[in-house]
Amino acid sequence: MTLPPDLDPQKIPQHIAMIMDGNGRWATSRGLPRIAGHRQGAKTLKQLLRCCKDWGIKALTAYAFSTENWQRPIEEVDFLMHLFERLLRRELAQMHQEGVRISFIGDLSALPPSLQTEIEHSMTETVNNQAIHFTIAVNYGSRSEITRACRQVAELVAQGQISAGEVNENIVEQHLYTADTPAPDLLIRTSGEMRLSNFLLWQMAYTEMYFTEIFWPDFDTEALHQALLSYQKRDRRFGQVKTLLSA
Repeated sequence: MTLPPDLDPQKIPQHIAMIMDGNGRWATSRGLPRIAGHRQGAKTLKQLLRCCKDWGIKALTAYAFSTENWQRPIEEVDFLMHLFERLLRRELAQMHQEGVRISFIGDLSALPPSLQTEIEHSMTETVNNQAIHFTIAVNYGSRSEITRACRQVAELVAQGQISAGEVNENIVEQHLYTADTPAPDLLIRTSGEMRLSNFLLWQMAYTEMYFTEIFWPDFDTEALHQALLSYQKRDRRFGQVKTLLSA
């Protein structure tokens, strides 16, 4: 899948974060059960992952299940856990062959043991792959992540390994789940919602954001194309003011 000619390969984001919203509403609008939306959403994610790899995007992070999602109906939560496990078993060999490095972030200890086993296997199997870094956030909440990092840093101070005065942003970042991943350049959220929903709050300090009305199961490669066109028109200053040179 080649890069569309109207996209500048020099301005392709290196890391895209996705809030995949609207699976349930997509299904309901078609008279289908909500789980049908999740099933279709998983197919969309697979297609978009391959597209990102082909277009030179080096990292994709997908918000698959938040800490708040446990409050959904038990049947839906159980289906999602089984879906994650089934997809890992079915797709791992192909993703490994295509050079996908798989990571999971979040409190994985709360997940079913069989799913934890598949997660650990997928990360170990693909750890040296370099085509694209695919991170899945499961039982993830950004406030919880930051609190966890602060607790770990506080323990280092209490043990005398560092002083309180030495605590800085870099040290905190080293204790986030995403310590080995650059910050996202672009966040895409589907289905018309315009909020972060406790996703990568620290990491997205200077991330460009793109919101679309499209439900996630309908977010295809053309929709990604449009998001990248919007991204490439933006002037990323990272809080600085660019100096205007007189002619």
